[in-house]
Amino acid sequence: MRASLVLLAVLPLAAGVAVACSSSAPAPSAPGAPTPEPGTDAGVTDYPVITLEAEPQRPGDPAKGYRALVNEAYVPCGIPDSAYSRVYGPAAEGDRIKGREGRNATLPYNFTAMTTKEGVRLVTSNCLTCHAGRIEGKLLVGLGAADGDFTNSPAGTASLVGNLVNDPQERAEYEKWNERVQTAAPYSVLSTRGPNPADAFTAVLFAHHDPKTMAWSKTPLFEVAPPVDLPVDVPPWWRMKKKTSMFYSGAGRGDHARIEMTASVLCTSSVEESRAIDAYFADVRAYIASIEAPKYPHAIDTALAEQGRTVFEATCSRCHGTYGGDDTYPNRLVTLPEIGTDPLLGSGAGQFGEPFVKWYGDSFFGELARFEPKEGYIAPPLDGIWATAPYLHNGSVPTVAALLDSTQRPTYWTRDFDDSSAYDQAALGWVFTALDHGKAGATGSKKQKAEIYDTTLPGYSNAGHTFGDALTPEDRAAVIEYLKTL
Repeated sequence: MRASLVLLAVLPLAAGVAVACSSSAPAPSAPGAPTPEPGTDAGVTDYPVITLEAEPQRPGDPAKGYRALVNEAYVPCGIPDSAYSRVYGPAAEGDRIKGREGRNATLPYNFTAMTTKEGVRLVTSNCLTCHAGRIEGKLLVGLGAADGDFTNSPAGTASLVGNLVNDPQERAEYEKWNERVQTAAPYSVLSTRGPNPADAFTAVLFAHHDPKTMAWSKTPLFEVAPPVDLPVDVPPWWRMKKKTSMFYSGAGRGDHARIEMTASVLCTSSVEESRAIDAYFADVRAYIASIEAPKYPHAIDTALAEQGRTVFEATCSRCHGTYGGDDTYPNRLVTLPEIGTDPLLGSGAGQFGEPFVKWYGDSFFGELARFEPKEGYIAPPLDGIWATAPYLHNGSVPTVAALLDSTQRPTYWTRDFDDSSAYDQAALGWVFTALDHGKAGATGSKKQKAEIYDTTLPGYSNAGHTFGDALTPEDRAAVIEYLKTL
């Protein structure tokens, strides 16, 4: 049952994940969209400089936002609590977080209790299924979950839950939830553990809602491409303190709160429901924008880090900004030819391809926000980078050391997903095992095969971002030490 509930909270939120499920050229830029300006950029003359400018955001109260985040049912459908309670007892202390109220206080951090207008108590999922992660044994709200397992369809498990529901009113709520899970299920499966499939099935859910009324349709209202296996690593929420756009491609523009609440589209069926959720999401956005990156918990060689700062500012800051009290961050979109990383996500696809871009603009969400796909990726701020392994938008590189030296990147690798303390302080990332075979050559169990990251598969490439290759080994070691201070 837990696997089926996980599906409820992997829609796009403030972290900015995006998965392609249909290929399409980027939509035309809306008024006010950035325009490339050719010019020199720290010695780079062959590529345009594209900066995504800030746009006004609704003010909010971070404290109220945190309360809403961990207590409100903004994904307002789920399974009856009576069925949940027959399978699961109170959450272990390590799965609880502060600030939860009532029934929520006994649930795991990623589940939320709600009561419908008819008085039916449900358990649904929330943002923290994907936007809370563990590092070195600690659960951090806002850290992208790097251990998620979306390699099995939730459809079968969801159906099994129905055997526990007999009350007519509870049955009606279950059927509503189950229909939507079954609709999204084919698009929610990846071949590899760790990455996230969120936007692949978000696009499908768009197709089942009337954009004007938000009413649910049992059949898609426009054609949806077949499912595609395309991984996305969940980035940390604390980046939103500096970012002017959302998603790896920078496609989320306008009001961030309205984009962040897109998760509700799984369950809402009217504009009235959507407005009720939107009423507190400016507060949620304010909380997300207030999150500070976690400090590196181990010793740092300060002299070496200072050497690394010099190298970093000379070679990396043009895209990733500067740090140390007077931070700068350019919000720069790096085009696909320049970055050279796997292009599928940044090529205007999934919910960022037509007709999904049009649906978003025509819908309740489009009143304040818009999707503007771009062919490239936003170079992220690097605050707390030590905690955010694996790296690149698809999670294909397990450590910063391998990110800075492309010759050290494993073609096939695996790691212990169940031990968040398996951390490599020297390489800055996960302890991993390089393999001599990919999924095709695997002879172990289905679980073992799913835990192999095979960079030869479409969407899973670890190519590109080779800027660190030009550094000496000594300079790379210094940069790694400096990154620990961010």
